[in-house]
Amino acid sequence: MPQTPDIQKGRLSTQQLAQNFEDIHPPLDYGNAILEAQRCYYCFDAPCVNACPTQIDIPSFIRKISSGNTRGSAKDILSQNIMGGMCARVCPTEVLCEGVCVRNTQESKPVRIGALQRYSTDWLMEKGDMLFERAPSSGKRVAVIGGGPAGLSCAHRLAMLGHEVVVFEAREKMSGLNEYGIAAYKTVDDFAQREVEFILSLGGIKTQCGVSLGKDLKLSELKSEFDAVFLGIGLGNVNQLEIGNTPLGVFSAVDYIEDLRQASNLENLPVARRVIVIGGGSTAIDIAVQSKKLGAEDVTLVYRRGPENMSATNVEQEFAQVHDVKIRTWLQPNSWLVENGQLSGIRFEYTELNSSGKLMGKDEFLELETDSAFLALGQKMMHKIFELELEMNSGKLAVDENGATSQSGIWAGGDCITAGKDLTVHAVEQGKQAAIAMDQWLRN
Repeated sequence: MPQTPDIQKGRLSTQQLAQNFEDIHPPLDYGNAILEAQRCYYCFDAPCVNACPTQIDIPSFIRKISSGNTRGSAKDILSQNIMGGMCARVCPTEVLCEGVCVRNTQESKPVRIGALQRYSTDWLMEKGDMLFERAPSSGKRVAVIGGGPAGLSCAHRLAMLGHEVVVFEAREKMSGLNEYGIAAYKTVDDFAQREVEFILSLGGIKTQCGVSLGKDLKLSELKSEFDAVFLGIGLGNVNQLEIGNTPLGVFSAVDYIEDLRQASNLENLPVARRVIVIGGGSTAIDIAVQSKKLGAEDVTLVYRRGPENMSATNVEQEFAQVHDVKIRTWLQPNSWLVENGQLSGIRFEYTELNSSGKLMGKDEFLELETDSAFLALGQKMMHKIFELELEMNSGKLAVDENGATSQSGIWAGGDCITAGKDLTVHAVEQGKQAAIAMDQWLRN
């Protein structure tokens, strides 16, 4: 008799789930924040500033923490990165600011820049301090398509500069992947929506949720109705495996993380006893770890190249292994193993690099049994949503150094552009820089 796949709800109690999904990096209290800030050398020409995509003056904001000027510290951060609170939680600081901290050469332990950034921004938001003011009205109106990090960053900067902004979002909530695509243990207590409220408190920004480009909105109509348009639409579609018809039991990691983030009761989420995750990025790590935290007993992450080639950082890989996720590399999916239409396992082929550096199969195989599989293979652009011709590059929107597309009056930023990277901090910077360029264009 074939074994019935073991996929169930409620593997763990409410109490166990609450513990498993607690904040993985509890915030610093006042005393520890002061002690940590005092570890900073306050370097002139600090390498951490150059490593930050939004160019936050890190020595300045840390020095202000140490002197008790927390509001000034938060202003240093948020003036450059309006989503500094979320970035403090989700940025791979180990390969950005903290990765180049001078303290690494002294004691192999960088200043905890991310934790200090969270301390300042959380303090400001808890105080309800508005911090920013709008410039006099310019009389110009801008449409922002997409309420994710790029769109919200662009909208906030445009509103500060005196323009009226309308943000159109396809989903029910603003904040994009910050709300729907990040592991639940990284951003607790509905922080994504609290950050949205803080951004919108500036004024001059209206929002419309549940409307999508290509379905409810036409780019040509927005272009004629508004003085300028910003596209922060993300990618939308997920990549699939081309190894035959997908059986029951194979899920999109992106979709499942969204379900988890929006679940009111984690006990209602089904999770398999045995899970295989295919992919090598942050999403693969997130779904693997969250499967363990939901009660999966055996979780294996499989990647086709070596660990050094994974887009997930070494810290993320170690985090997964600490949570008992097995990571197997140099294996690529070859075929599904199916019983009665249900996934029962996956056949993998061992891989290697040939003399020219191209990934090749070795014609040697390994079969792994499983109850379910998650695909975390990245995302791709939705091309059919534009009725206007926009230049593309490598499957994404082509833009210049200021985010301008090939259509006059239309800018873009975030994952949908060629220069886009799968990091909130890059999207925030692209939205900000596009807003500055749009402001100059609108006024001229």
